[in-house]
Amino acid sequence: MVLDTVTLRVAFGVVALTLFPLFYLVTYRRTRSAYSGWWCTAIALFIAGCFAYLLNGTVHQVWANPLANVLTVLGAGSVCAGARSLRAAASGARRSGALRRGTWQLVAGPAVVVAIASALDNPATNHWSGGPYFLAMMSLLIGLSSVEVWRLQPDDTRVQRPMAMAAGTVAVYYLGRCVTFIIDGPQGPVFRTVFGSAQTTLLTMMLLVVVSFSMAALSNEQVTRELRASAIRDGLTGLLNRSGFLHLAAEEMRRLDKAGVPGALILADLDHFKAVNDRYGHAAGDQSLRAFAAACTATIRSTDLVGRYGGEEFVLLLPGAGTDQAEAIARQISHSLEGVQAPAGFPLPTVSYGIAPLGSGDLNAVIAAADVALYEAKAQGRNRVVLAG
Repeated sequence: MVLDTVTLRVAFGVVALTLFPLFYLVTYRRTRSAYSGWWCTAIALFIAGCFAYLLNGTVHQVWANPLANVLTVLGAGSVCAGARSLRAAASGARRSGALRRGTWQLVAGPAVVVAIASALDNPATNHWSGGPYFLAMMSLLIGLSSVEVWRLQPDDTRVQRPMAMAAGTVAVYYLGRCVTFIIDGPQGPVFRTVFGSAQTTLLTMMLLVVVSFSMAALSNEQVTRELRASAIRDGLTGLLNRSGFLHLAAEEMRRLDKAGVPGALILADLDHFKAVNDRYGHAAGDQSLRAFAAACTATIRSTDLVGRYGGEEFVLLLPGAGTDQAEAIARQISHSLEGVQAPAGFPLPTVSYGIAPLGSGDLNAVIAAADVALYEAKAQGRNRVVLAG
């Protein structure tokens, strides 16, 4: 059977044109996730590149082939950007910003290389102008997409590993095309039989359908995880909210109790917080809460839990820490807070702390003991640390 490249490219374009509105309306409009947005962009670029390739062999190929190469590479870059966006969503703000900046460079850089190589390689007469660079960039970008998806947490999604393996297979295929192109040439028997345009178009069309549905599932799962994560976070400070902290702290205490590892719990309360709101306004109160939350996150260890317990009260669980170490952490938090200058110039409130050892493993009892110590700290004049008992 002889595969007609033109017919296959038309079929690919029709399939992509069908998938684009379906994916856009069913997935992107509902989730608004960066991942589905990048995949919509990738499909649109693949469609444009596919139809530009149809001008190959005409008087327009002098501009159509280089343009098609660039559009297709941009599409592969968008697939890679979508994979990176999944990891960016799970990273901290600073790490996420760095990933996004690197993503735009990753998308644009290969496209610029391919554009220059294609334009300088006699595109008016050479059907494969810039071919080695184009194939190398496609292999690189799709391979990076596979790596990005593989690096997600294994328990995040059921389609992660199959998607990564599919992308890896395509990356290896394009690498084989590139190596064979250089060694055998575009008219060589191995290249035309195994890596020709018709075979590649058929393979890409099949994968486009499969991966589109997999990406829809992955995008939906990503949004579900983000909603689940936001449900246990305090919107003002970014810390765990009360229910989120209590759930995770109970699990952590069961683990510590089974392993026989000590720990401590800290209740913290901002002193005279109502006076800050009354004198400087609620915006000042919000800034005070965010400043204390930032001081906590900058001080605690990666294994510790910290949450907003309610109002101006915060709670910290310190696995493996004794009361002396917990007291040192509390004092370090207050010391960090003293060095913060509020944007509006008002003085940030001091903080009182109550500390209790985890003891029996009953979370409610430990919180109650820390609460008694906190009230004792208030009674002694505030801005101090009191140990339970």
